[in-house]
Amino acid sequence: MAHAPTLSLPRPLTAILVATVTLMLAGCGINTIPTYEQDAKAAWSEVLNQYKRRADLIPNLVETVKGFADQERTVLTDVVEARAKATQAQINIPADILTNPEAMQKFQDAQNQLGGALGRLMAVVERYPDIKSGQNFLALQSQIEGTENRIAIARRDYIQSVRAYNTEITTFPGRIWRAVMYPSAKEMATFDIPAEEMKAPKVDFGTGTKQ
Repeated sequence: MAHAPTLSLPRPLTAILVATVTLMLAGCGINTIPTYEQDAKAAWSEVLNQYKRRADLIPNLVETVKGFADQERTVLTDVVEARAKATQAQINIPADILTNPEAMQKFQDAQNQLGGALGRLMAVVERYPDIKSGQNFLALQSQIEGTENRIAIARRDYIQSVRAYNTEITTFPGRIWRAVMYPSAKEMATFDIPAEEMKAPKVDFGTGTKQ
């Protein structure tokens, strides 16, 4: 019994077909979901880096402002305790924090508590001219202001990256690619940040400088 002839394409034509199909798939968005996911994870890493930088600056700041009156030393205690909680929260981050809204909220609360305590500390320093005019304090104040601004920017960038990713996996055609190629993809958790901070994050603890 005779067999039907097998169609064999020339190698150059096969290469062209493979390249064409690859380009078509790329153009349809097959790589968009993993790309957005990696962007969001990179933005999250920057958030963590900036929070750690703030935590690293605080011990020197506390040492610099030890000249407070006894009745105002509670602000130092608040900062130290808030730093300990924020640091612990960052050390013990759950593996699924990016897809776990409850864990993300707890992490955010710890960091916000530290930010609030730090702001109160800076306000109290205004009552102590000798402290606030010292070179060590001024240098630390400037570094902390810059870090707070970078934290705000990093959080904004993370929120925007997560928004792009979540939108992609829940709208057409991304939801099709998710069902076919990335069934394990989950919506990512984000921060609850006021709209004004998203527009122009700036922190000034009194130096008048903007970073």
